[in-house]
Amino acid sequence: MATMNSIPYEQLTIGDRARYHKTLTGQDVLLFAHTSGDRNPVHLDEAYARTTPFKGRIAHGMWSAGLISAALATVLPGPGSIYLGQTLRFLRPVRIGDRLTVELEVTGKQDEKRRVTLACRVLNQDGKVVVEGEAEVIPPPKAAEVEVPELPGIHIGDG
Repeated sequence: MATMNSIPYEQLTIGDRARYHKTLTGQDVLLFAHTSGDRNPVHLDEAYARTTPFKGRIAHGMWSAGLISAALATVLPGPGSIYLGQTLRFLRPVRIGDRLTVELEVTGKQDEKRRVTLACRVLNQDGKVVVEGEAEVIPPPKAAEVEVPELPGIHIGDG
């Protein structure tokens, strides 16, 4: 089974970096629309989306931002992190098939509160930034190697 590692506050240094990758699928868009309730047709209806400035379907902006959450939770600082806040700027649309890379960099440490700030960027396969911002997290209390939980198969029905 695959594992991921937690990095506690004491082991983090300003300048630490990490990356996380994910390719957007049509199923990802449907799952996000289903779980969030955001059924804006620009995400779900190709004919409608062609009439918009995007000229086709795009992902929900918060789906792309969710990749930052995934990167913080699984890579840096990893499992056990507590996500406190995030600033975001959405700079470009994300389309089905885009391969996204989250880049994280530790930019600050607050010793009295044991919190860290991280610069966050999401880039597409062309190296263009689609989302940027800054996150504040409480890193996990200790270093640990954690098994990656298996996800069940998911099917979205008609209801």
